[in-house]
Amino acid sequence: MIVLVVTACPEGLRGDLTRWLLEISPGTFVGNVSAKVREALWERTCLYAGSGRAILVYSSDSEQRLRFKVHKHDWEPVDLEGLTLMMRPLPGSPAKSKRTTGWSKARAQVRSRNPPWRTKM
Repeated sequence: MIVLVVTACPEGLRGDLTRWLLEISPGTFVGNVSAKVREALWERTCLYAGSGRAILVYSSDSEQRLRFKVHKHDWEPVDLEGLTLMMRPLPGSPAKSKRTTGWSKARAQVRSRNPPWRTKM
């Protein structure tokens, strides 16, 4: 089962989504489709959304039994120890900043003290 919510999207996109899903409220679509169709609908939604936003919630085998995808939305899904939570920006904060990935400062310091080539065999 999937739930797809579109905001400020063209009418043509909403009409296209009604071929596969039921529109239960303006901009809110639900349905039961295969994973292949779900991915095709999401790609099509992202392509034709224009300046609008979209959120896709679909069932999965994770602990929460669901997953999220967002397009042009301020709130972002963040994985926290296996749970997906929605992170929202603070009020009055500047535009979205890219989250850095890689080693933390503490891990980099430990790694520099114990480089892999110094390990005992």
